[in-house]
Amino acid sequence: MTRTASPGGSRPRKSRAQPPRPPTVGFVSLGCPKALVDSERILTQLRAEGYGISGSYQDSDLVVVNTCGFIDDAVAESLDAIGEALAENGKVIVTGCLGARTTSGGASMVAQVHPKVLAVTGPHATAEVMGQIHQHLPKPHDPFVDLVPEAGVKLTPRHYAYLKISEGCNHRCSFCIIPSMRGDLVSRPIGEVVREAEALVRAGVRELLVISQDTSAYGVDLRYAEGMVRGRPVRTRMAELVQELAQLGVWVRLHYVYPYPHVDEILPLMAEGKVLPYLDVPFQHSHPRILKLMKRPASGERNIERIQAWRRICPDLTIRSTFIAGFPGETEDEFRHLLDFLQEAQLDRVGCFAYSPVEGATANALPGALAHALREERRARFMEVQARISAKRLQRFVGRTMRVLVDGFEETDDGLLAVGRTSMDAPEIDGVVRFTGSGRLGAGQLVEVAITGSDEHDLRGELRG
Repeated sequence: MTRTASPGGSRPRKSRAQPPRPPTVGFVSLGCPKALVDSERILTQLRAEGYGISGSYQDSDLVVVNTCGFIDDAVAESLDAIGEALAENGKVIVTGCLGARTTSGGASMVAQVHPKVLAVTGPHATAEVMGQIHQHLPKPHDPFVDLVPEAGVKLTPRHYAYLKISEGCNHRCSFCIIPSMRGDLVSRPIGEVVREAEALVRAGVRELLVISQDTSAYGVDLRYAEGMVRGRPVRTRMAELVQELAQLGVWVRLHYVYPYPHVDEILPLMAEGKVLPYLDVPFQHSHPRILKLMKRPASGERNIERIQAWRRICPDLTIRSTFIAGFPGETEDEFRHLLDFLQEAQLDRVGCFAYSPVEGATANALPGALAHALREERRARFMEVQARISAKRLQRFVGRTMRVLVDGFEETDDGLLAVGRTSMDAPEIDGVVRFTGSGRLGAGQLVEVAITGSDEHDLRGELRG
């Protein structure tokens, strides 16, 4: 063995063999935040077992593609991503919602389009994915568990994280095939959820985004059974869970909340500033007949009453929602009913999709399918109305000082601006605040910003102090 003298010349140094390169997995994550959490769990398990994680096809021994299979565009994107991974790497395992989709003959859609994939699993299938990885890329013998962060491997920025509290859904909406892919509601034990939230906060997370397919149904499948939280029994129920999360001293944002009566219990916590005054409520439509065709659990009239009641309790409440325009059989009068609902509800953040047939959805069999051009035209009309509402609602904040969570920075013609979000804005889907004074800031800081301007979606301001 060759020895090399040390700098001082007094003792030769022993050469050290480089440790062997661990088996390395590449990862492509597509779809909604719930799929993102699935990806995080798989990545966490990979790191716990000593696998390397690579951001390139060339440096990966195998690639996992977590897919989306909800609407046609997402299916096409997922199939393209699988094809790219096969072309660039050759060894691909597919998981996620598209993995649960089958052809009319019962065969895997993914395997039919891409027969060279190593394996296909459905959503929330960490154990199955790991089993396939073990088979095609045996795990290392000495996993360095201490190298895995307590909160797991995250794909989000360090200062916010998604907290998934359940899987599946008990609803059977006619336009949706999620239950056929993800199954019925399965709530996570409340103690497990709170422990994960605490670990995330210790890791530096400043905002927890609570997600599921139906957040307000949390615990229904368990009959609200008690679980242990910090050594005491707590019911597995949305209101109790939110009360526990409110004690962590970070922003807590609630997504996918159906307008059930017990949601009213959360509003006082929002009014007291313990939870962000923000509800993501997927109304989808307003007209009773269309809601019935959609098999949604509420009518438009009751939704208006509930919105009004919520705002009486918490005047600063931000409500975001999604809608579908051009549902099969929707008449012009029923669409105008939806526009009138928008005007009356004055929702803060809204998205709208032109109805898109999804293979396997029962809505496909409904009579009165609308032409693609008409569906798109109604979507555009809807968004024009909402843009005017949004601009008006944002204008009321000009001249006020608001608390902003810094996300990053943006180079503009006027120099470097900080970009952040208020309590009204969820990452990626809502608006932002662009403001001056970025030189003293870092991502994840909470700062006070004087609002100086607004448009249809975003705010502008200046850092205070």
